[in-house]
Amino acid sequence: MHLGRRAAAEFVGTFWLVLCGCGAAVLAARYDGIGGGIVGVSLAFGLALLTAAYSLGPISGCHLNPAVTVGIWAAGRFPVRDIAPYVAAQVGGATVATVTLLLIASGSPDYNLSQMGLAENGYGLASPGHYSLAACFVTEAVLTCGFLVVILGATDRRALAGYGPLAIGLALTVIHLISIPVTNTSVNPARSTGPALLVGRAALDQLWLFWVAPILGAIVGALVYRMLFAEEAAKFAVPELSEDP
Repeated sequence: MHLGRRAAAEFVGTFWLVLCGCGAAVLAARYDGIGGGIVGVSLAFGLALLTAAYSLGPISGCHLNPAVTVGIWAAGRFPVRDIAPYVAAQVGGATVATVTLLLIASGSPDYNLSQMGLAENGYGLASPGHYSLAACFVTEAVLTCGFLVVILGATDRRALAGYGPLAIGLALTVIHLISIPVTNTSVNPARSTGPALLVGRAALDQLWLFWVAPILGAIVGALVYRMLFAEEAAKFAVPELSEDP
């Protein structure tokens, strides 16, 4: 499919992921504890990704995440020329979703941006559990590495057809269950960028970690899968995608 249409699918899908996931954290807070509860927020992110994958996967592959896009390229399944358009669409979708979330949240007299934020990520004093920079970096890198292994395995041509989105959505749910107390869970630079741009302060200063660690982890995960579990390297030559609409 034409690159423009695939980028549009990435924009819409990332918008959906961030609005649903961060929305559960921000909008449910006043009813069910901070962030609507770890389980609720984890399910919101996982189910949002699952539904997006089933609906938009046939169009763009439903990466919705710059780290995933880079990781799939590192695995030899994605052309390097399409990385920048995908990442731009993902960051754009996440930013528009965060603006939309702020508009909704601001409709409540109980909401205060400086106090409640927008489900931004952080380390040190900005971490929900005040985890150190090193602990947060390791968490983001290792969990993104595992996420890429799941994605590549679930979308391998040897995998059971039709079950890929289910495995990937459940994987993201588990990742959130583990890491919300540590970093508020990123494993997705676009998801981190939207809230950081609006909240500013420490969230923007610390944004670098939520780009570097997930992308590093994704590359390692892709290389691990390619070396240990993939078929011969020739099977993963980058295809020449048509630019026709």
